[in-house]
Amino acid sequence: MINPSDFVRLALDPTRLAILGRAAVGPVEAATLADELGILRKDVLVGIARLREAGLLMEDNALNREVLREIAIALPEDMAVDPAVVDGPWSTEEVQVLSRFFQGSKLTSIPANRTKRLVVLERLAMEFEPGIRYQERQVNLTLQMFHPDFAALRRYMVDDGLLTRADGVYWRSGGRTAN
Repeated sequence: MINPSDFVRLALDPTRLAILGRAAVGPVEAATLADELGILRKDVLVGIARLREAGLLMEDNALNREVLREIAIALPEDMAVDPAVVDGPWSTEEVQVLSRFFQGSKLTSIPANRTKRLVVLERLAMEFEPGIRYQERQVNLTLQMFHPDFAALRRYMVDDGLLTRADGVYWRSGGRTAN
């Protein structure tokens, strides 16, 4: 199994990060991704090979979610909040709220207090691009990376107007954008 440090080293490469991001939605096709990114197909193939070697991609070039779960489990429990979580348009008080409810990049609990919960939900909404339509499965997978009760998070986000749902498709309809 790949350890968290090796995963970070692999994911810091922009091409491999793009491959992982695309693989989260479905299997990666090298030529298509190379065209979209404006890079050489060879570079995408090298990135795919490195990610397969590490076990992050399966034979069909889809993301190996089980390996990601193992990496998450291997993260230290006492990790401080990931700087990426609090990077953005947050006040000092909101950073304190986020720091209280996140360890690393994991949401440790869903705040019962509505005001604090809204700060956390707005942070999670930043994971969704405005103007993009997401299948429910994609929303669930994204939220599951933060907390196991993704259904509650999704429901809260819809109830608070951060996501809108119609016919099983979701889109971001509220919240802040990063500076």
